Formats: sequence, structure tokens, C-alpha cells
Amino acid sequence: MRQAVDRVAARPEVVSREEWNAARDALLRKEKALTLRLDELAAERRRLPMVRIDKPYVFEGPDGRASLVDLFHGRRQLVIYHFMYGPDGHICTGCSMVVDNMGHPAHLNARGTTRVLVSRAPFADLEAYRRRMGWREPWYSSHGGDFNFDFGVSSDAGETFGLSVFLRAGDQVFHTYFTDRRGVEHLGPNWSYLDLTPFGRQEAWEDSPPGWPQDRPYVWWRKHDEYDPPARVESVHRSGGGVPGGAGA
Repeated sequence: MRQAVDRVAARPEVVSREEWNAARDALLRKEKALTLRLDELAAERRRLPMVRIDKPYVFEGPDGRASLVDLFHGRRQLVIYHFMYGPDGHICTGCSMVVDNMGHPAHLNARGTTRVLVSRAPFADLEAYRRRMGWREPWYSSHGGDFNFDFGVSSDAGETFGLSVFLRAGDQVFHTYFTDRRGVEHLGPNWSYLDLTPFGRQEAWEDSPPGWPQDRPYVWWRKHDEYDPPARVESVHRSGGGVPGGAGA
């Protein structure tokens, strides 16, 4: 890792503590404004209408066959992470990073909310991978059913990922929210932590100063037991800034 650090030619400007405080205060005002805007978006999200789910979906999980109501584990709210793992055996590395960063569920449970994973691969495959990764998250298979197709994460073109939220009233279930692509990034604090660092995610789409270490998105991602020891850093030093939004939204 020492060699990787020494290869970085460009670094942030060195200034006095007074100059740093001024620059930080200016950024802090923008961060606080964004926080308030995110609060406004959350308020709008809480006012979204919802759709009643009438189809009797069937899943296979750690206790055998389960209905959509069963996935709530007796609570009133359900968050499903649509993990990209289909019958073809391809396991999404980005999804694995997201689940690596999922915190202890007790805090969600205390607010009447359950979080589970759902994928289209057979349950035996999901359970084997869950054990390999050491995850605690309940993982259910929708193999052979319409669930993934109905919620837009499986198609004839293959599998993708996303997040759905459901509300329960007795045995009635309602779909209240869905997001995908970069909408699930906040579930994986890897990216949140890296966004706070001088070099960011070190990916070519980011708007960074000239000379910052960057390479193509996704190429550095690994399952957590597949990184080389020690981790390799192969950076591409560019002559110009990144391309904002290059990784999509």
C-alpha cells in the first residue's frame, strides 16, 4: 500500500489552518443547504401514493415457502433489496458491496421495519453465498415466479438491481417506493466514505482536479474475500478533470 500512495503525484493544495477553515466553512454552508433539500425530498417521498399488491407471490427462504406478507416478519414496513443474482449464476459485485455495508437490523426493527434480500437464483445458491460472505440478512428466492419481472429487475435481457419499499395493513400489502442505479448508493457507505476523501472514488467520471488518481468505474470492485493482499491500486493519471455523471444517475 505504501508504493500505491507514493505513486500519487497530485495532492490537494497545502494552506494555513485559517485558509482551510474559510474554505471548509464555505463548503459547509453548501452541505447544510443540501441536507435541508434532502429533508424536503424525504418529505415528498413520504407523501407518495401507493399501489395495492394483489398477486399471491411465493418465495423460498430459510424457513421454506413464504408469502410477501411473511417477508415482513410481523412488522408493518418492508424494505427489499433486489440483489442481482439470477439463475445464470452471475453474482453482482456491487450488490455484494451494498450488503457488506448493511448495518445491524435491530435499529430498523425498532421502527417497525424489516429488511430482506430477494433474488431470482435458487435458494440453495443464495444460502451458500450468504454463508460464504458471512451475512445476517434474510435472503429469499423468487425463482420460478413473476416477482422480479413485475418489479422491473428481471427481463428477457437479464437481471438488474434495485430497492422496493412496502407497507402492510393486516394481510394487505402496498408498494410505496422504488429506486435503482445510483439511487441505492446511500445503502453502501463505501461510496459515502470515499466521497469525503481528497481523492474521492478515484473513478474517471468524477470531476476531480488534474492529476488525481482515477480509472474506469467498477474495475476495482471485488467481493470482500477476493481483494489481493495487499490491495492493489492501479490508477490512471489524467491531464484533465473527470466527466461528471459518467457513471449514470
